[in-house]
Amino acid sequence: MSYNIALQFEDGVSRIIPCEGHELVSDAAFRAKINIPLDCRDGACGACKCHCESGDYELSEYIEDAMTEDEAAQGFVLTCRMRPKSDCVLKVPTSSAACKIEATSHEGVLSSIDRGSPTTVTFSLNIDRPLAFLPGQYVNLQVPRHKELRAYSFSSAPNQTTLSFLIRDVPGGLMSGFMRDKAEPGDKMSFVGPYGSFYLRKPERPVLMLAGGTGLAPFLSMLRWLKDNPTNQRILLAYGVNANDDLVELDTLEELKAALPNFRYFTVVVDSTSGHKRTGYVTNHLGVEDLNGGDVDIYVCGPPPMVEGVRSWTAGLGVTPRSFHFEKFSATHEAAK
Repeated sequence: MSYNIALQFEDGVSRIIPCEGHELVSDAAFRAKINIPLDCRDGACGACKCHCESGDYELSEYIEDAMTEDEAAQGFVLTCRMRPKSDCVLKVPTSSAACKIEATSHEGVLSSIDRGSPTTVTFSLNIDRPLAFLPGQYVNLQVPRHKELRAYSFSSAPNQTTLSFLIRDVPGGLMSGFMRDKAEPGDKMSFVGPYGSFYLRKPERPVLMLAGGTGLAPFLSMLRWLKDNPTNQRILLAYGVNANDDLVELDTLEELKAALPNFRYFTVVVDSTSGHKRTGYVTNHLGVEDLNGGDVDIYVCGPPPMVEGVRSWTAGLGVTPRSFHFEKFSATHEAAK
């Protein structure tokens, strides 16, 4: 049986390779022309040591000079001794350039555009073959007829031929201006990636997701992945925006709620005059019980003040979450010329 092994490099580049259940991960990487650190190939030197963030595997014999028992208990592996028993995510302690690989370039065709929100644009690209990535990751999209790139998270699930994105309609923004005024289905677009260390880890405890504005996109990708890979863990999404017009994809969230019995969400609008049921910041509507005594995985995607606000909120409650993953973003203002 073949499994997907996601290699996460220090510079944010990732590559997903197939590996047979009887095959060593180091051999699968070599077959994929990826030169991960490797020396002895016998479990003696430790040069190929990586950290397995998720997945099941078995390790054949190695010596303690290469990896201690404590390291093995923490999830470290030697790829020259590792055979997968499920899909796995490995953090490789070096850059992609050192392994002589580059992020992959792709071509797509714009298949749909939705300008239904005054502040947000959603669009989809069709590609020739399914694209493997980790739910929550992003790509660098090239603005058509320009050299500039813009980083956008997928809102679609991995391994699809249709990729969806959710972006802020920034006044004077290069990409949003193109999408608002010029883009038409059939336009060709190119992108590079996937990138990013913000992605869904295997849910082993309750998950708390906090999205600010178009920071909802990676969570839609995660939830769509969970729809096909269900978990018994509780998933709560707190989705905050500045104004009512910024609320998007509510029908999608309702569909996901119906498909995922352990998932619930709520929305918050900062504007106190909005008439929305909940106003202010998302943390105003969360309690210490949502942190499950610290046994919780927190994911935050939004502007820098939101990420820091969530940190302050947990600290103020005196709770340290088991893990805290975040993606900060800010709007890019650059007018088309």
